[in-house]
Amino acid sequence: MQIPSLILTANPHFIDLAWAELARVQPAAQRVAVLAEGVWAVTAVNFFTLAEQWRQQPPIFAHHICPVHLALPVTGLVADVSLLAEAVGADLAAWLDAEMPFSVQTRILADLPYKPFDVNTAVAHTIQQHTPAPLDVRQPAQILSLVVTAEAAYAGISLAAHNLSDWAGGMHRFARQSGQISRAEFKLLEALAVFHLELPAGGVALDLGAAPGGWTRILRQKGQFVTAVDPAALHPSLYQDKNMRHLRLSAEAYLQQPPDRFDLIVNDMRLDARYSAELMAAYAPYLHRHGRALMTLKLPEGDGLVGGRQTIIEQAREILNPVYTIAGARQLFHNRSEITLYLTPE
Repeated sequence: MQIPSLILTANPHFIDLAWAELARVQPAAQRVAVLAEGVWAVTAVNFFTLAEQWRQQPPIFAHHICPVHLALPVTGLVADVSLLAEAVGADLAAWLDAEMPFSVQTRILADLPYKPFDVNTAVAHTIQQHTPAPLDVRQPAQILSLVVTAEAAYAGISLAAHNLSDWAGGMHRFARQSGQISRAEFKLLEALAVFHLELPAGGVALDLGAAPGGWTRILRQKGQFVTAVDPAALHPSLYQDKNMRHLRLSAEAYLQQPPDRFDLIVNDMRLDARYSAELMAAYAPYLHRHGRALMTLKLPEGDGLVGGRQTIIEQAREILNPVYTIAGARQLFHNRSEITLYLTPE
């Protein structure tokens, strides 16, 4: 296989749209191999040029990119770990800026007798023998990325800001918390992190379609006073919180009251993306000028429906644009067949 320029990762259901995003900014790009579901080796692309383009205007569907500066065969044995440490650590250590913290991030895409932690530890140890660059796995400024398949390992060094995600492969993971109500909580936590959204102390939030209450729980955890709107019941634990009120109404019915005004409106309702956008547009007058909104757009898994996913997204944008600025749009790691939008008042 031709040595790739970079490795692109996306949700397997949206890899075609991620490729379309790449082709728009790098028309010469060529896919040379599928390394795993949603993981493509790509050539004929200058990594730095692409990374700068996407740093300034992030894509929606591409989760992660990393460069390839070195490709090595692997045996599929435990001995690979020391071989990779010596070859990768010794050869690429000189590429690191000695004054910037680094981290090693490994993805293993095959059933091998070693884990990413094993490779990370061994490679980082070798690098530290060749450069004074400090190791910082939590806040690295530069990353040595390793992608290991059954046949080969691909390694490259880049700035953390150029990989689209601080997490290997864009796999943004959170520890399960005591009292967690639903996995949807991870989606909200990731959105807050990806869009760098700081919630105001003592803010007032509206959770549309709140049941069973996972997003409401996270918002309360973040110090927000929450109005949860849903005809269905919430998790019993939430009713013990005097700073949360549950209105057993539909989002449409609450509009007739009219609603209060809010610092934050969130919407994770399972609705057609365009109808959900219409609801969010209707709620725009009840968002403070300094306010923010987060919503998911539910999409079909393929383009079998009339117009396809990209058309549905554009139609939802047209509905939202008169009343909101779409400050961010991402297909998050914890999204399923959907994307998340970050909105500010127009």
